[in-house]
Amino acid sequence: MENIRNFCIIAHIDHGKSTLADRMLQQTNTITDREMQNQVLDDMDLEREKGITIKSHAIQMEYDFEGTPYQFNLIDTPGHVDFSYEVSRAIASCEGALLVVDATQGIQAQTISNLYLAVNHDLDIIPIINKIDMDAAMVDDVKDQIVDLLGCKRDEIICVSARTGFGVDLVLESIITRIKPPSGDSNAPLQALVFDSVFNSFRGIIAYFRVFNGTLKSGDKVKFFNTGKTYYAEEIGYMKMKLMPKQEIKAGEVGYIISGMKNAVDVKVGDTLTNFENPCKTSIAGFEDVKPMVFAGIYPVDNDAYEDLRASMEKLQLNDASLTFEPESSLALGFGFRCGFLGLLHMEIVQERLFREFNMDVITTVPNVSFKVYTTKKEIIDVHNPSGLPAATLIDYIDEPIIQAQVITKSEYLGQVMKLCIDKRGILKSQIFLTSDRVELTFTMPLSDIVIDFYDKLKSISRGYASFDYFLNGYQRADLVKLDILLNGEMVDALSSLIHRDYAYNFGRKMCEKLQELIPRQQFDIAIQAAIGAKIIARETVKAVRKDVTAKCYGGDISRKRKLLEKQKKGKRRMRQVGNVEVPQEAFLAILKLD
Repeated sequence: MENIRNFCIIAHIDHGKSTLADRMLQQTNTITDREMQNQVLDDMDLEREKGITIKSHAIQMEYDFEGTPYQFNLIDTPGHVDFSYEVSRAIASCEGALLVVDATQGIQAQTISNLYLAVNHDLDIIPIINKIDMDAAMVDDVKDQIVDLLGCKRDEIICVSARTGFGVDLVLESIITRIKPPSGDSNAPLQALVFDSVFNSFRGIIAYFRVFNGTLKSGDKVKFFNTGKTYYAEEIGYMKMKLMPKQEIKAGEVGYIISGMKNAVDVKVGDTLTNFENPCKTSIAGFEDVKPMVFAGIYPVDNDAYEDLRASMEKLQLNDASLTFEPESSLALGFGFRCGFLGLLHMEIVQERLFREFNMDVITTVPNVSFKVYTTKKEIIDVHNPSGLPAATLIDYIDEPIIQAQVITKSEYLGQVMKLCIDKRGILKSQIFLTSDRVELTFTMPLSDIVIDFYDKLKSISRGYASFDYFLNGYQRADLVKLDILLNGEMVDALSSLIHRDYAYNFGRKMCEKLQELIPRQQFDIAIQAAIGAKIIARETVKAVRKDVTAKCYGGDISRKRKLLEKQKKGKRRMRQVGNVEVPQEAFLAILKLD
């Protein structure tokens, strides 16, 4: 175990984490030049295009240092706030972390939050400044920021250029000298932490784990501590560029297990793997069920594709266990699913993957969050969807989820960023100047207000400089109302939303105006109304298209024309009673983009 090093790389999105991993794989000869491509560990097209790691990866490298062979296990972590639980489990599997900071951008909010996770797990941290070959690099300024944050010495910071490979040999040497080897007892009962799982259509679920105590042998009967499921270890081994089968994996090592598991929900990230005959006494701390934060309805564009959508969602869930869905139906959109996502990026990725991997065109309804409704009968109901809200007379009060948000921005955009947060019902908790021109703001704000367009607005008012990170911070009472949209007196349930009373009037008026532009004109007037309960708060009318029935009457008695107009009036009245209004798809998409 003296010669094993387990480490992860912590970095903000686009700070060069995947590129640094590429160089390390090349320098340790884990990958040949022929196999090499950029971001070699990011194997999804979406990851390459967006420049983010969505699924965490692990790989083993061999490195000779002063004649001694060392085994490096790199446990790669996703970089986005939505996947913070996966990041925490990957960090718990390591003894050290490389903190990568972009020399042109400095420390960002994501870096700080993941760094706190690493410090809480007592990891040895090696600070690295990347992209020092760029013209805009501010190496000395960024060094000052890292020294302030970590309290380390300036000469402990390694300057590298992951693109060219400069300084990577120093990083590999530091991993050996500055990160402690793993500890554990190979003879104790088996205790291993599952930090990730992937689905293979031929082999079933492949779970990745790190052994803390004991030894896992091929053919052993194993048990998952928290789910209680038992399997036989049909194949175990190391993760190189391909899976390398082994007979046994000992304490301190990282490996994979294949045991014919078919259902991703059975293998939970953060669970403890142990031996069935001789189990460990306690599981590894920190396990929790990943709870979705944002809910939205997903419906097929063509109603006949409902079963295809169900099959696609089930296949997608095998690769992404944090996606939850249940069937629901809507009068306007037909049959579909109510899905739970970790956050908005996760929702965007699921939508994109449905389209690319399964060729499914879908409509997504307005995303909302989960509220706790306390009824007059002293019951507590979790509501993910406005249509699930009980009648207003039965509601005592509603609690909404609150987040603690951390925003790091340049001080010149401070006023605009504060205004944006306060407009979203944010309360400023602290304001710290990290350097003379960078400030860290901490707000508490309702999750429902940041769900739709907060991140886009933050990026645009700060010209891309502000970074944002958040975590859930309990619930608090809120004055929420259900805003319904009525077309000709008929409620369109897909356009309903739960909204704070102060915003309801403006939002209702804007929705009515937008729908008036988008709904095609019929031969009768269409009333578009926004209502809270029985009270109408806004109204617009789509005027009728007039058909000129008197066009064929030229000359003659006026009573002929009057007769035709009376006949038309009766027809219009009947049409208004039976005519139904189709809401075009653009209307649903436009509501998402309402300011």
